[in-house]
Amino acid sequence: MNQEQFNQIASGQGFIAALDQSGGSTPKALKLYGIAETDYSGDAQMFDQVHAMRTRIVTSPAFDGKRVLGAILFENTMDRQFEGQDAATYLWQKKKVVPFLKVDKGLAAEINGVQLMKPMPGLHALLERAVGKGIFGTKMRSVINGANAAGIEEAVEQQFAVASLILSAGLVPIIEPEVNIKAADKQQAEVLLKASIGKHLDALASKQKVMLKLTLPSADGLYTDFTRHSNVARVVALSGGYSREQANALLRKNPGVIASFSRALTEGLTAQQSEAEFNAALDQSIESIAQASRT
Repeated sequence: MNQEQFNQIASGQGFIAALDQSGGSTPKALKLYGIAETDYSGDAQMFDQVHAMRTRIVTSPAFDGKRVLGAILFENTMDRQFEGQDAATYLWQKKKVVPFLKVDKGLAAEINGVQLMKPMPGLHALLERAVGKGIFGTKMRSVINGANAAGIEEAVEQQFAVASLILSAGLVPIIEPEVNIKAADKQQAEVLLKASIGKHLDALASKQKVMLKLTLPSADGLYTDFTRHSNVARVVALSGGYSREQANALLRKNPGVIASFSRALTEGLTAQQSEAEFNAALDQSIESIAQASRT
């Protein structure tokens, strides 16, 4: 583990940029950016377009490690370059932004109110490649759609089981059991989730460090205990479909938790903007999220 990177993630003042849309979420991300599905044909062109968008973001003067502590990439981006350098190398060496990799393969069908992660048969090889590329940590997402205790426990158990493999590879896992913000019993689901996560955290070995990426909770400060847990490097929050203004307002009510926003980060950015307009809009977005993360 790179100690300088760990220190930045564990105690830096800023947030983590989630630039890891893949597969089914990419067309929506591009549409919000002003690129319609008629502007490209097939997955190869689609990923070229989204890589161009991400390149524009990470190469902007507004994007650097003073406010953006880390950035989550997906596999296709890790295997590409920014300005002639491997993506992860560019992020750290040029921008001082710590690189993470999304490793899950998407969501399984809902059972017991949750969507577990699909099987990851190539995980070991992917983790080896990630280490070779200079990746610091990983991210994996499952979704909780209701306050079903058995389902929530299964989701958390799966997350920690995969996290154990990631830790063994020398990487820091971001555990992300997202609670759907539209769940009718969201607050009850979050109480169950906190209890399950706490139990699994307490079972970790003393030197094992994980990160938690959680939905902004209905009860302010619900996850503050986790920010002080000896096995937790950082607690980050996902925007989950909230607007940037809503997400920032909720984040301010959760001391010690920092942002790891995706759509809320890129809100207002379009392919049609001039470089000056784009950089100004991105700077405003980054500054507002960084400020909300400093609580």
